[in-house]
Amino acid sequence: MRLFLTGRVLRLTSPSWAATSLKQASRCSSSATVTKSKSSDNDWENQAATSAYYEAQKGTINAALFDVRRYSAWQRRILELNQPKKIVTEGDKRGIVVSGQPYEIDDEANLSSGILPHLERKLYLSEDHPLCITKTLVESVFQEPTYKNYFHVNPVVTTALNFDLLGFPKDHPGRSKTDTYYVNKDHVLRTHTSAHEDESFRKIGLADQGNGEAHDGFTLVADVFRRDSVDRSHYPVFHQMEGARTWRSSPGESTDRVAALKKDLDLLGRADLEVLDVESFTKTNPMQDDVHNPEEIDLVAQHLKRSLEHVIVKVISAARQARIGSGLEVHEEPIKARWVEAYFPFTAPSYELEVWWKGEWLELLGCGVSKQSILDTAGIPNRIGWAWGIGLERLAMLLFGIPDIRLFWSEDSRFLGQFKNGTVTEFKPFSKYPTCFKDVAFWIDPKPPCSAVSPANKSAPINSGPAAAAAAGGYPTVPQSDAPPPSSDTFHENDLMEIVRDIAGSLVEDVRLVDSFQHPKTGRRSLCYRINYRSLERTLTNEETNELHKLVLEKLSQLDVELR
Repeated sequence: MRLFLTGRVLRLTSPSWAATSLKQASRCSSSATVTKSKSSDNDWENQAATSAYYEAQKGTINAALFDVRRYSAWQRRILELNQPKKIVTEGDKRGIVVSGQPYEIDDEANLSSGILPHLERKLYLSEDHPLCITKTLVESVFQEPTYKNYFHVNPVVTTALNFDLLGFPKDHPGRSKTDTYYVNKDHVLRTHTSAHEDESFRKIGLADQGNGEAHDGFTLVADVFRRDSVDRSHYPVFHQMEGARTWRSSPGESTDRVAALKKDLDLLGRADLEVLDVESFTKTNPMQDDVHNPEEIDLVAQHLKRSLEHVIVKVISAARQARIGSGLEVHEEPIKARWVEAYFPFTAPSYELEVWWKGEWLELLGCGVSKQSILDTAGIPNRIGWAWGIGLERLAMLLFGIPDIRLFWSEDSRFLGQFKNGTVTEFKPFSKYPTCFKDVAFWIDPKPPCSAVSPANKSAPINSGPAAAAAAGGYPTVPQSDAPPPSSDTFHENDLMEIVRDIAGSLVEDVRLVDSFQHPKTGRRSLCYRINYRSLERTLTNEETNELHKLVLEKLSQLDVELR
């Protein structure tokens, strides 16, 4: 389950480390104004970028938005040379402008031409888009004044925010260039919304001090980027949403907080569904007993579960009504959910929520009681709370019955015309265009046993979406016996996926490993992948498919593999 928050292991003092400024967003909009965050006096870089993004929407980026004195000469030149969705070059120097912010590109960069057009789409801000509708539906459960709803327009964050501050070890696979898009050695395209979480918690603390409107929780949403598989449930850009709620007390006193928790729990009430629950904490799912009070944590866990149960009832009920409105059969039965113990290094105790949908249990989200160290680092040690995270595509696929993640990026009116802000409707498929598959086989050198990124469940698209792999943007590892074989010291499966996406884009439905063979003498491995070419919008000709596949083979031959 890819989620929301992770433990902090260091505090940075550089003036440029702060996260992208937060924009409160209670509804979908592509023309909202951006005001400077009081919590981000050191965040000049990202504040300017946020403002510039909205100026760019009007077609009038103004260089005066930036404190150009803080830029290097090359960064200022990048702004002058800026070409939308392109890397600019001058001599041996390279750079790119993202959300109005100039970034130098160095040898660590691995931005592909296929990913650049996605950097400014901001689907979650497009009023009638299903992702925005889904976001708004979830936000309706977490309303002001208790919660603030935020989004983040600039996808470029520091490696410190994306990894270091969240406790990612230096050798964590999530840091690898096979998994993450690097802009330069110090900046990446965020791989999870957790990169912005610390600032969100800090805003609660600042409000406690009278700097800003008082609130106890937040939701935040953003597009995130990962080099990943090619199939109907994986895309290199997807959207995450997370939320948190906290309660404060005087140092050393918990009586008032217990009373507040009980009151809030009563006000929340119970959602109308059947729930299989687990204990708030157990020996196998322990609380943070060195810093937390059992009575408080039991109440926090109950509040967390009830809050998310209300979300599930809203989503499932809306999905059922959409199916009924489309004339589809819906079994009138209670909404069913179950809580499962889980482990995330960023929450304790931790849980996963599964819902009964179309005859099977669907893992929907992960959550838990926030690690106190996270709140302490964010400057709110007198608060305790919970947090959760979910992939918006996963929820939207369930909500609207959308079968293929590529559709979210479609600009075809036959897709976009089906959705309207404030309304949930069942997706009506286009005519399914024929598929054309091509195989590619090659040799790779042997690789010693190790851990590998867990493979996606390719058999169930909605069950294996981008929200399903790990908590807090983490990347789970599995024993080598269960790991996918396609990697060596010089080749990784995601290298092939990136080549296919760069060349064919959304014209490829999926790429699957169909055969693997290890030579008994040389130890080399032969891999055979099947590339399924299929457009969502038209029939591909044989000539088109052959030309695309030829380009894939040419690009693949540049890697350290031997084509067969």
